[in-house]
Amino acid sequence: MARICEICKKGPVSGHQISHSHRKTKRKWLPNLHTVKVKRDKRVVKIKICTKCLKAGKVEKIVK
Repeated sequence: MARICEICKKGPVSGHQISHSHRKTKRKWLPNLHTVKVKRDKRVVKIKICTKCLKAGKVEKIVK
């Protein structure tokens, strides 16, 4: 389950990189993930979360 946000399930997206001469090569766009300690069911766990969910406040981040 690497490279997938555990909140919104956002993952890698594939497509073509198109050059100026319009040649196409395969490439992959990865989500901006961070490993964060959060509180879940009265326990502290590490999860991978995208920055969009982190900014939206969908989880309660544990601060030292």
